[in-house]
Amino acid sequence: MTHALIAVGIFVLVTGSACVGLYLRSRLPEHHVSTASTDAIKLATGLVATLAALVLGLLVSSAKNTLDTVNGELVRNAAHFMQLDRLLDAYGEPARALRADIVRDYAEVVDLLAANSSGETNQLAAQDRLKRLADYQTRLMALPATDDTQRQMRAQAVQLQGDIVATRWLVLLQREGSVSVPLIIVLVLWLIVIFMAFGLLSPPNGAVICGLFLCALSAAGAIFLILEMDRPLDGLIHISVTPLRDAITHLQR
Repeated sequence: MTHALIAVGIFVLVTGSACVGLYLRSRLPEHHVSTASTDAIKLATGLVATLAALVLGLLVSSAKNTLDTVNGELVRNAAHFMQLDRLLDAYGEPARALRADIVRDYAEVVDLLAANSSGETNQLAAQDRLKRLADYQTRLMALPATDDTQRQMRAQAVQLQGDIVATRWLVLLQREGSVSVPLIIVLVLWLIVIFMAFGLLSPPNGAVICGLFLCALSAAGAIFLILEMDRPLDGLIHISVTPLRDAITHLQR
């Protein structure tokens, strides 16, 4: 909802700047909108538009990279959980209670991610939940081993749990995204300048107004998508929990 409000605000600002440009065109003296003057404005606007396009492309790439990274890490995390579960199942009775606790905790994490709510995903960073992750590793190291096979299985289980903890921290650190707020602000200011110039250079007719309206809507939509992709754990555009659900199905067999 916050990102939608930001996008609406940007749309209003950009559309308003275009309307200001149209108003100024009708009020400025003739020599300000002469061919020489408009050519100079077009050159300056072209430079700003090029900079805005580069920054917009950079932000889209950064946000998409954040989304793909978190999604890939969680899928890899699901694979590690399945490996750990199979090891504990093969370990036998000493690991039965620990295995049940790990599966239950993983199912809770998937439910929190599936909620697509910042309030729910923030619970992933709760101290008691993080402490439980560390306790699982301690309990794994404390499992009794009667032969070399069990010792190897225990060592591999400890390593997998360590990878799971590291992935959880990585996801938590990236849940707020990496897009720079000052960069977004500068981009919006450039868009305001560009659309004001568009209005100043255009005749105030229905076709122009409709075109400027659609362009402003597209620009605001692009920034909305950037902000949404930059928050991969919640919002409209978020990671898919289907692979995680599939992992739970395999774990509970």
